Parts: sequence; structure tokens; C-alpha cells
Amino acid sequence: MAIYRLGFVMEQTLGHVTHDRNLRHWASCDSDLAGEWMPVEFARPDIWQRIPPFRSNWTLRASVRALRMAKSALHRKRLDGLFFHTQVTALLATGLMRQVPTIVSLDATPLNVDTVGAAYEHQPSRLGALERFKNRLNRKTFVRARHLITWCDWAKQSLVNDYGIPAAKVTVIPPGVDMGRWHFDRPPHPKPGAARLLFVGGDFRRKGGELLLKAYRERLCGKCELDIVTREPVNTDGLQGVRVHHGLIANSPELMALYENADIFVFPTQGDCLPIAVMEAMAAELPVVAASVGALCEEVDDGVTGYLIAPGDAESLAARTLQLAEDADLRWRMGRAGRQKAEQKFDGARNYQAVIALYKRCVDGRPAQ
Repeated sequence: MAIYRLGFVMEQTLGHVTHDRNLRHWASCDSDLAGEWMPVEFARPDIWQRIPPFRSNWTLRASVRALRMAKSALHRKRLDGLFFHTQVTALLATGLMRQVPTIVSLDATPLNVDTVGAAYEHQPSRLGALERFKNRLNRKTFVRARHLITWCDWAKQSLVNDYGIPAAKVTVIPPGVDMGRWHFDRPPHPKPGAARLLFVGGDFRRKGGELLLKAYRERLCGKCELDIVTREPVNTDGLQGVRVHHGLIANSPELMALYENADIFVFPTQGDCLPIAVMEAMAAELPVVAASVGALCEEVDDGVTGYLIAPGDAESLAARTLQLAEDADLRWRMGRAGRQKAEQKFDGARNYQAVIALYKRCVDGRPAQ
């Protein structure tokens, strides 16, 4: 096949926006690929945003929008394949999967999400019959797809154990970052002044921002400085050395400058899957202090590239952060170890090219592995 005409149906929420930007970049570098991009936005002024129950159910809105986009694209032109990220966008597209080779990509399964759902203000239904129906619908989507890509082993094991999907049908390919752009020369000698902490989380509460402010107020203020990147308002009354940054976009020079000038990345999230911000911190040679939720243990090696703490533990957050703030040599060693792991697991050039290569093999009918 000379040119692969490939459709990409991409969820536009949270870190999936960054994933979409990165995948588009690497796809644009492939001269054998003509991409049709279909962004499925969370807040879009269409009829589905106004009609209950779609208005209050993101899964319904996303899946119906995705189906309409995919059908419209297939009507306009021939597409050799469809790529849905995440499974939320694919639930109503099982009919199309009979016609077009399809990959479904996901950071977490619905049952994975249930384990961290409280932080997202998500709770499984108390109606057992409804939950069983949802699980059957998701399993049908996973079964009908030609292949599945997960960001992490946590999600792959759920597909295998919870949904009965053969392990050979699932390939783990994490998202990644541009290791060249995210490389900063960090001397082993400390800069003068207090250690600079960096927190990046659009959803300030869910990402553990309030817990971080508590730790900062009680033990870190005066010993560290703190940069907060978020889209939400933050009350820093009475706190010295705290700077709040709004409106920064993924991979922007302003955001990258904050990573370059930071000493420690703090991420006490209450609920996450495999956050890209942590990969960026590791690529930037920052030691990471993060809560052990979701698949974060697949990113941060406790005691090697940073520290993992229990969710909600402000005391451990402060203690581990102070340990790094007071030991520049430890920061440098852990930062270097984090960079090495990022080069091995989260290299965007390698990982996104692997996604595209797998997609092409599935379109050709060849084994994905």
C-alpha cells in the first residue's frame, strides 16, 4: 500500500489533548500516512450538549459524536483504518469495526477507572444490572476491535483479567515526549537559593493541589519555592514563594521553561492513570514525588527516580520533598535515573512510531506483534 489513509478519532480531555498533539506530530513525519483527524471535544455547542441524558453523560456524548464523525469521514473518502482513543469514543462504533480495520487505544479500562473514580467524582452505579450491561458493551467493543493498545500494564491486565481479552490482542505502548526538546543540561552542582518545586495539574483539586498547599504551608514554606500550573483558581493567601501560572498549553516554551528551572516535581494526585506530566518531568531530569495511584508505579521507581507516597499523606509529601530539597546530590542522581528511564520507556519518537507501525500492520492484516 503506497499511502495509508488512516482515521484518528481522538478524545479531547485531560492528558489526552497532549497525547493527540504528540501523535499528530509524529504522524505528520510519516510520508506514507495521510491522516484524517477527528477530535472529540468535551464541551462542544451541539445538540448533544443540550439533550438529557447526553448532557450529563460524557460517555454517551463522546460515543455519539465519534460515531457521527467517523461515518461522515468514511462517506467523504475512503479510509483504510480507524483508530479510536479512548474506548469512550468507540462504544457505538462496533458496526463500523466490521467494515474497517480498527484499533482501540486506552489509558485505562472502565473497571480501572472505577478504582480511582472517587477523585473524578465518578461512582459506579448501584444498579448491578446496569453495571453488567456497561461491562458487556465495553467488552463487545474490545472484542470487535482488530487490536487494542494500552498505555500501561495496569490497563492490559484489566483487559485480560476483567474482560477476557486474549493477551496477544493487547500491546502496551505508553505515550511519550520529545526527548530532544525536553532535554535540559543540569549541572550536578546546586543553584543558589531555595529549591524550586513544580506542580502541573489542570484539575487542581484532583491532582492533589490542596494537599500540596497544606504541606507547603505547614513545612515547606520558607525552605522551598513553588510554581503551580493549573487552569483553576488557587488561594495562596499568606504563602511566600508561590507563583501560579494559568493558560499554559502543552509543550509551550513557557511551560518547558518552568520544568527547566525547577528542581523537584511534586504530584500528589488523588486519581490518575499514567500522567504525561510525570513523563515530562522525568525527561527534564527532575526527581518526582508522587502519590501511588493508578499506574504511577510504572512511571516512578520508588527510591530510584523519586518517591511514591500514599494518597492524601501530607506528612510524607512534605518529608520526601524536604529530603530532596536539602540534598542536591540526591536530586541530581534521581533526576538522571528518571531521564534514563524516560529514554527507555517514554521516548515519543519511538513510541508514537510504534503506534503508527502497529496501525499499518493491522490495516494490512498482518499480526500486530
